[in-house]
Amino acid sequence: MTPRRVAATVLAVAVLAGAALALALGRSPEPVPAPERAPSAQSPQRAARVPPARGPVGARLLRRVQLRERPGGRVVRTLGRRTGYDSRRILAVVARRPGWLGVLSDHMPNSRTGWIPAAGAKLVSEPYTLDVDLSDRKLVVRRRRHAVRRIAVAIGRRGSVTPTGRFAITDALRMGGPRGPYGCCALALTGRQPNLPRGWNGGDRIAIHGTASEAELGTPVSAGCLRASNRNMRWLMARKLLGATVRIRA
Repeated sequence: MTPRRVAATVLAVAVLAGAALALALGRSPEPVPAPERAPSAQSPQRAARVPPARGPVGARLLRRVQLRERPGGRVVRTLGRRTGYDSRRILAVVARRPGWLGVLSDHMPNSRTGWIPAAGAKLVSEPYTLDVDLSDRKLVVRRRRHAVRRIAVAIGRRGSVTPTGRFAITDALRMGGPRGPYGCCALALTGRQPNLPRGWNGGDRIAIHGTASEAELGTPVSAGCLRASNRNMRWLMARKLLGATVRIRA
């Protein structure tokens, strides 16, 4: 038997043994996705087409891609075309390298850039950006750098202050109703709250969401989320903000 046939036989035996072990543990063996190689002269990747409009852009995933710590670096997670809340996955693009897009994701530490292959996404224009000033307790919505709406918000209270940094909107969610704890609707962000209140069991993702109590607007009362009036939340929801960048400063 030639050395090549010996190697092939050993590999086949190893695969069968792994499948048998998985079945013995009561679960079916799952296929492992092939790793994506870094772009090179031998294996070029087509860059995502840049939309004609100037300004911020988002990356709408065309297929499953691997989110990496840096171009060609360690894989953090495999991302599908839909989020965990079943929204279209559109990632805010904040940097570019040949064959790669630097994006914001809730699977990366706050404000940290992750990287995906450019060939796995289509670039879309993101005309809106949101700027939050915690000291003024105001959210300013800008369209192509021009302020179009100023919104009073409630912010995180002492001990669970709203995290600062650069985030992005991942999901636009209809909630239980305008009188519920999250109001009519919510915009989930990539950011996470590192200082959760004791006994809190609502998860650590931060969001911009509605409130049934407009008297709390402009005050520090939340566990880290930003609260706005239901009227302003409905206005935001109509803007189709998936992939929009949100900057929060103290």
